[in-house]
Amino acid sequence: MTASSTAPAPAPGSAAQNLASLRIQRDGRGPRRRRRVPWGLLFLLACLTAGLAWWFWPRPPLVRLGAVALTYPSQGLAILTASGYMVADRKSSVAAKITSQLVWLGVEEGQHVRQGEVLARLEAEDLAAAHATALAEVVAAEARLKELEAELLDAERQETRLRALVRAGVIAQSEYDAAETRRDVRRAAIHQVTRQVMAAQAAAERARVELGYATLRAPFDAVVLTKNADVGDILTPLGAAANARASVVTLADLASLQAEVDVSESQIGKVSPGMPCEIELDALPGERFPGTVHMIVPTADRTKATILVKVRFADLDPRVLPDMSVRVTFLSRPLAPGEEAPRLTVPAEALLGRAHVLRYANGTLEQVAVQAQETLGEMAAVTGDLTAGQRVVLSPGAELAPGMRVRVQED
Repeated sequence: MTASSTAPAPAPGSAAQNLASLRIQRDGRGPRRRRRVPWGLLFLLACLTAGLAWWFWPRPPLVRLGAVALTYPSQGLAILTASGYMVADRKSSVAAKITSQLVWLGVEEGQHVRQGEVLARLEAEDLAAAHATALAEVVAAEARLKELEAELLDAERQETRLRALVRAGVIAQSEYDAAETRRDVRRAAIHQVTRQVMAAQAAAERARVELGYATLRAPFDAVVLTKNADVGDILTPLGAAANARASVVTLADLASLQAEVDVSESQIGKVSPGMPCEIELDALPGERFPGTVHMIVPTADRTKATILVKVRFADLDPRVLPDMSVRVTFLSRPLAPGEEAPRLTVPAEALLGRAHVLRYANGTLEQVAVQAQETLGEMAAVTGDLTAGQRVVLSPGAELAPGMRVRVQED
């Protein structure tokens, strides 16, 4: 007997319910759908609200700031400014006049030397030998001259004796004439040898001078700037040979240092010899040195359209060195006593009734009482509780007050 599986029959009630769910609800009471929230619209409304709030919200006032600085009184006297370099008026490259090898060098950079001091020596054995030969020739010529002078003395004595004998009729006239001739010959020989002695002496002097070329000496009191050759180098007068050097050392008289600046052709009419100046060097920041215009070089540089002006220090500082960059300010008048020191200054437009300024610190304003002094261009010298580098409000309005927070206008 085979068992058969029979699926359970659906309940009558469940089929009716399924059919009812498939019907179209015409009375509008079907299942409800969920509505979507308009997030984009809400975001736009929030941004608009924030923007309006930012626009109408009261903000700190906007201010311009200027710096408190140390200003030199000469800035108010400046006519024009030019730049250039420090140059020694007396400078020399000591070179050799002969071709030879450097065998001794007795100086180094920065060393002070005196005029005539030996700087270097060259190999000169051949020149020394030539000098010795010339001296020997002088000695030989002088000895020959002495010999001829002795012979002349003997000839003159012989001529004197024979003259007396001729007058007495003891000897013939021919013997006396021969003696007189020998005397004249000796005189002519002495004249010739005298010239030979002079020539030998001149040759010896020339050899001595050429030997002196092997010793290089300082032409004036100076400081050694550079060494251009070392022991063993071959030196030539022009340095044209391969691996040869022309100069041994470069010297400069630091006492003759002066500033050489280029002034535009359009501004040169404002400069005159003897004009007061103020000199600044990048190597010595914060220091200024008085000077005067020494010379306006009467030649223009066509490539730069400038004219060279030489300015000398009133009192040369020993720290100043050749080739330092320099800036020269030409002044309308010399500085009076006390005007060499800098003044504490603020922009002139920062003063409020010349009684106080508004100092900016950490986003707020502080009122600082000051006492105004002279005006230096666009700056005003003041005294008060200020230090260089601090910032103050420019053209402050009546709405600004101490303690108020402000915004800084960016330039």
